[in-house]
Amino acid sequence: MSIGNLFWLFFIFTMMQPILARKFLEMARGRALRNLESLRGTKVIALVHRQETMTFLGFPVLRYINIEDSEEILRAIKMTDPETPIDLIIHTPGGLVLAATQIAHALSNRKAPVTVFVPHFAMSGGTLIALAATKIVMDENAVLGPVDPQIGEFPAASILKVVEQKSKDEIDDKTLILADIAQKAIFQLTQSIDGLLQKRMDPEKAKTLANLLASGHFTHDYPLTYEQLKTFDLPVSTDVPDDVYLFMRLFPQAKQAVPSVSYTPFIPTPPGRPGSARR
Repeated sequence: MSIGNLFWLFFIFTMMQPILARKFLEMARGRALRNLESLRGTKVIALVHRQETMTFLGFPVLRYINIEDSEEILRAIKMTDPETPIDLIIHTPGGLVLAATQIAHALSNRKAPVTVFVPHFAMSGGTLIALAATKIVMDENAVLGPVDPQIGEFPAASILKVVEQKSKDEIDDKTLILADIAQKAIFQLTQSIDGLLQKRMDPEKAKTLANLLASGHFTHDYPLTYEQLKTFDLPVSTDVPDDVYLFMRLFPQAKQAVPSVSYTPFIPTPPGRPGSARR
């Protein structure tokens, strides 16, 4: 075999390797979901957004909840028997309100129980979806977040604050238009959250919590921990199955040239126990 042929074989293998690796990874994810379904007797759906790398050029791709996600999840829900419980694994920074609201509405209308698993974080739209669940099961260090709407690059609540603090004569038309949209967005999202929560808790508590999460009381990236969510009377627990963590390992982050985190993959033996070093 000539050097030229070897070169072309190497080139073809280099081109195909990322495609084959992704295909094997997708097959492993499918097996992990089926294993989790057989163990729990549920329909398992995963909504996982991690920064991934494009196959050929290697550019990082940021992902979030979009219309394609809502279409796929709604299709999966529709195909599931109404009496079959659903487990939804969520790992997302958030996304479009329309898509997240559609998913949350579909889950809240289920007859069978819906459990949302949050192994790391489910912010913004991810939290909106979690609020529709019968039960939220999260890692003890995982977080949810506020669901206040964002108008462009600004929080809706902050736009309204500008209008409150300044005279209208000093505010340009664009800001006034944004303020009108912001007011409507907060009202609409508060109503949506209130409707979801009233199916799970006291109506008065649901209204108070919906206003707290949607009105800009917190910054948009504020982490709501398990302990804090417990004070809201939400149905939360920390009993995340090990298989959920194993499933998340099949979604590796984009590789960096120099890793920023390093650790050994085993548990060190405490001093004084067998196997530990002694002087």
